Amino acid sequence: MIIDSTRASYDTVAADYHEILKDDLQDNPGDRAALDLFAELVPSGPVGDLGCGPGRITTYLAGRGLDAFGIDLSPGMVEIARGLYPELRFEVGSLFGLDLKDGELAGALAWYSLVHTPREDLPAVFAEIFRVLQPGGHLLHAFKVGTGGYHLANAYGHDLDLEVYRYDPVDVAGLLAEAGFVEVATLTRAAYDHEKQPQAYLIVRKPE
Repeated sequence: MIIDSTRASYDTVAADYHEILKDDLQDNPGDRAALDLFAELVPSGPVGDLGCGPGRITTYLAGRGLDAFGIDLSPGMVEIARGLYPELRFEVGSLFGLDLKDGELAGALAWYSLVHTPREDLPAVFAEIFRVLQPGGHLLHAFKVGTGGYHLANAYGHDLDLEVYRYDPVDVAGLLAEAGFVEVATLTRAAYDHEKQPQAYLIVRKPE
């Protein structure tokens, strides 16, 4: 199953993934701009970094004054995050079935955490995020722009078994609208030198 191979792959690379990406935000103004806008828009309340990895984005949001915590499919990633940021909360969980109450979150972040999810499964994830957001809550979804996907067999110094998917921002915006979200902002940017494709950031809101 895709979930099993994704979990196993990220358990394998957790430590090296953190070392390689820990300072990435410093050289990425596009990422910072999207995160800062999201931080300004989110109402008061808990913010879930859904697919948090080793917690680098969770702690960035906390530094912007948000009540942020992380959830990740990979126990290995959660272990790294807990060790690095003991002041924050990190839990193991899946975006397909979040252990959160209806309307519990003021904000949700899906920061490249759906790049291994095929398009046909996105509506189920968006519906789950919609469920756990309070009315007026915001979602920031970041992803790779394009069509189709490819198999990733090696990365971060390890053999992996991952499918990577790219999405059309217009198509994703349509799926989010079908889930009940209202568009707030869309940002797309060209690929940086180390990237293979453009990137997109969609901020949407659950209606009041």
